Amino acid sequence: MKNVSWKKTGVAGLSLLLVLAFAVAAYASGDGAIPREKWMDLLYRALNFAGLAFILVFFLKKPFAEGLSSRRDGIKDQLEALESRKAEAELLYKEAEAKIARLDEEVNGIIAEAVKQGEVEKEKIIADAERNAGDIKRQAEMAVAHELTEAKARLKAEVAEQAVLLAEELVRKNIQPADQSRMVELSLDKVGGIQ
Repeated sequence: MKNVSWKKTGVAGLSLLLVLAFAVAAYASGDGAIPREKWMDLLYRALNFAGLAFILVFFLKKPFAEGLSSRRDGIKDQLEALESRKAEAELLYKEAEAKIARLDEEVNGIIAEAVKQGEVEKEKIIADAERNAGDIKRQAEMAVAHELTEAKARLKAEVAEQAVLLAEELVRKNIQPADQSRMVELSLDKVGGIQ
């Protein structure tokens, strides 16, 4: 880079010398068309310009080069930072893709586990329902047996009561006053024989 800047400075200096050489050649020709004061003024101005250009190049070359260098370094740092951020973003993107792939697997695993637990719960509910149905059936059988026993007892009591009423009615219809007095006598004899 330094080599290129010296070449540019050399080209500028040679151009200035070439302009001065033409001016000196025109003056030396002695043509007299341009007065000597004007040539001296031109030479003076050209030397002033050359001196100013030299002073500017000599004193400002380093700060200007440093400014350009620092700007170039800043741009380079920015590019490196952007490359680094790009690499980080790509890494984050790949990690996100991997997480998404794992999430799909986890979702499928969760669904499979939920189905499995659902099947277990289904079997448990069916077993509980069958056990409860068996308990209800046994309770119903016991209730039926109890009701049957009570119904039989009521039926026996009712049949006995009806038999007594029927016997009483038969006795009333079939007993004559003579049979009635004979039964009273027999009862008195039994009571008298007991005493």
